Amino acid sequence: MTPTRDTVLLDVDGTLADSTYHHALAWARAFARFDLTPPLWRVHRSIGMGGDKLVAVVTDDEVEARVGDDLRQSWEEEYARVLDEVRLLDGARDLVLSLHERGLRVALASSGKKTFTDHVIELLDLPDGVLGTVTTSEDAEQSKPAPDILGVALERAGGERAVLVGDTPYDVASAARMGAPCVVVRSGGFGVQELRDAGAVLIVDGPRDLVGADWDQLCRAEPPEGSDDPQEPLPH
Repeated sequence: MTPTRDTVLLDVDGTLADSTYHHALAWARAFARFDLTPPLWRVHRSIGMGGDKLVAVVTDDEVEARVGDDLRQSWEEEYARVLDEVRLLDGARDLVLSLHERGLRVALASSGKKTFTDHVIELLDLPDGVLGTVTTSEDAEQSKPAPDILGVALERAGGERAVLVGDTPYDVASAARMGAPCVVVRSGGFGVQELRDAGAVLIVDGPRDLVGADWDQLCRAEPPEGSDDPQEPLPH
């Protein structure tokens, strides 16, 4: 029998918080500061990878080399302006609590900035002891789809094997690279077929649908072969 997994790692933006499109808009406004106007659909489909990778993917390596750091600073300023508009997705708090009540370790594993993740934690309003740990972009050198942030979260939570709940193909690849399956919610705006092709072991509309999911089965799942290699959703 496959050993069960003892930890659920939860992505934050687009998974617990309905913030994907806020991030896309903030990035678009940041690009506009530098007279750059990549189509918004391309910006949206890059949300979920780390900001250290996003600029070059959405534009090119020359833009990254020339103004990458300035763009990231501008994005941070633009996102801060809309932060108060960010809300939890339906069932987000109940999902976290239900996982804890099942006896699973629960950790937040975000590639976002700490100050923005703290806003979501405040919205969740969880009792002490529910979250094993919270990791953000400051806690790992490489962002998603690299698995670094997930590995740090798993270690700090005191777990041995994990399931990830995310919302993008980058989450699927990141999880697979550490040998973990990924459950995906559609609130990141990606299609069911592309998430299935990426290797998601379960696809649902949102956190509410996972409260009553068969977590015994999910905790014995394995990532499908090839899901550690993220598909390229941004053809140039």
